[in-house]
Amino acid sequence: MNIIFLGPPGVGKGTQAAHVVSKFNIPHISTGDMFRAAIKEGTEYGLEAKKYMEAGKLVPDEVTINIVRERLGKDDCKKGYLLDGFPRTIPQAEALDKICEELNLPIQKVINLTADKELLLRRITGRRVCRNCGSIYHIETLRSKVEGKCDNCGGELYQRADDSVEKVKVRLEVYESQTAPLIEYYRNKGLLVDIPSTGSVEEVGELIDKSLEDN
Repeated sequence: MNIIFLGPPGVGKGTQAAHVVSKFNIPHISTGDMFRAAIKEGTEYGLEAKKYMEAGKLVPDEVTINIVRERLGKDDCKKGYLLDGFPRTIPQAEALDKICEELNLPIQKVINLTADKELLLRRITGRRVCRNCGSIYHIETLRSKVEGKCDNCGGELYQRADDSVEKVKVRLEVYESQTAPLIEYYRNKGLLVDIPSTGSVEEVGELIDKSLEDN
């Protein structure tokens, strides 16, 4: 099964992706993981991406697309893959179409996870992370036993800078302007399925399972 996950920040893509890749025994390919792996392996495009990342610049589409081509060409993708975080724009989607055609790995389903803006804001701004071990909590849905302290190691819980209300609003606006057009792009291809991400993790997972079984 060759799958793309779409959805704004805070919609739960990572959680649901973990379920899907386990069910189908396919690799979960995120942009960050691809970059880190390519840099570690010292590939031509990995080293090129490293230069931009170290300079605090966005990695150009041409480099990103070539890293995607390298990753999808690996043996573990022959039985399927789940792309998360790529494509982000229409030009990237068009480039991905060409890569998939070259590798004979056509996209079979695009899962679009949805939730209203207020819910996304509550989910992200309420997140707290342990400064010591990285465990994640939430002030509404996953509180620690002792306020401000990690249950696992006793470390301090803090809010990441990117999780502030102001930063989250910017991230959601960027998603709407750049990535949301992909929804219609894939809907027009007959590949898109909208999945509301408002229920429990299990309920959303069941909806995704059903949509993939219908393929």
